[in-house]
Amino acid sequence: MGAIAATGNKGKGIRSDCFVSLELTDQGGIQLTVESKVAVMYGADIRKQVLDVIDFFGISNATIKVEDSGALPLVIAARVEAAIKNCLDTDKDYLPPLLDENRYSTAKDRNRFSRLYLPGNSPSLMINAGIHKPDGIILDLEDAVAPDKKDEARFLVRNALCGINFYGAERMVRINQGERGLEDLEYLVPHHVNLILLPKCEQPEQVHAVNKKIAEIVNRKSSIVNPIWIMPIIESALGVINAHSIASSADNVVSLAIGLEDYTADLGTRRTLEGTESFFARSMVVNAARAAGIQPIDSVFSDVGDMEGLYQNVLRSKALGFDGMGCIHPRQIRVIHEAFAPSPEEIEKAKKIVFAFHKAREQGLGVVALGTKMIDPPVVKRALNTINLALKMNKLAENWRETYVQ
Repeated sequence: MGAIAATGNKGKGIRSDCFVSLELTDQGGIQLTVESKVAVMYGADIRKQVLDVIDFFGISNATIKVEDSGALPLVIAARVEAAIKNCLDTDKDYLPPLLDENRYSTAKDRNRFSRLYLPGNSPSLMINAGIHKPDGIILDLEDAVAPDKKDEARFLVRNALCGINFYGAERMVRINQGERGLEDLEYLVPHHVNLILLPKCEQPEQVHAVNKKIAEIVNRKSSIVNPIWIMPIIESALGVINAHSIASSADNVVSLAIGLEDYTADLGTRRTLEGTESFFARSMVVNAARAAGIQPIDSVFSDVGDMEGLYQNVLRSKALGFDGMGCIHPRQIRVIHEAFAPSPEEIEKAKKIVFAFHKAREQGLGVVALGTKMIDPPVVKRALNTINLALKMNKLAENWRETYVQ
């Protein structure tokens, strides 16, 4: 009897996945069994996929069983490779090709209104996530993955980054805490991840450790050219107190998020819809991010059935100064985008302010007024931010100045 391993998921409700059991043997060649509801159409392809991975790692004697529930080839490959590496010490990696559609990088100041959390060990939720058009898709290796599944989830997330089309969404991964999180980076950095979410961040040294590991990997893999951004997540009282030092700890920190479930647990209180218990922390995160010149990102709204509650929560978030928030279901994306986008009334007011300011400047006036209200530089700056945001979200035509004058 040799080493034995099992990876993947099976059972009622499992889709687009497979369960792989593997035993390395001393003789007998490769004994492969495939069970699949789509065996008539794809059974031969599944067998070929499995045998290709087995052959890649130089295994000549093994008993392997695959229980398929409609898994894509990249999922099958991830499950088989994870099983092999549970049994065999090897540095080889069986990688799917990187889709041309996934070769994009993302800008530091891009919109991050919505970021959709997806469990890193559930392929069925990843496959079509991009069609819902979130600004970012988070493949979660931390809280959403059971402890005994974390190692195999790395292979799945790595393959998803390479082979699943996310339709332009920023490809994000939330890594684990501590040393395990640094090990996660080996599966992400070489495979065109755009942004790393750093959970339970309490000190700037945690950001430095991640960047040091990223630099080590990049030095080993000279082909890596895309920028890798970092979003620390503040989830404790200590993290809140150190928010500004974390936000300003590195040039590739692009946003600062808050996680309210863990934060309120750390306080020993209960999260409420009104948010009184988290007002101080959310304000601290907003101010820390603004002082550092990065984006403040709010926590998720956990009631996926309450769209009106979500809408009101986003309006409160926007009023506090946040630029976006997390979501845990695709149906939340549209509501978040609509609430964070400038309203027609906000856009019209911003245009009036900007034109009043420029008109006063052209006339050499030191005082700018709109109606009976005085306009100072911070008001103009806020109006310009509204217009720029409306342009980015296609809420305003590029030739808006000419249109407005006419």
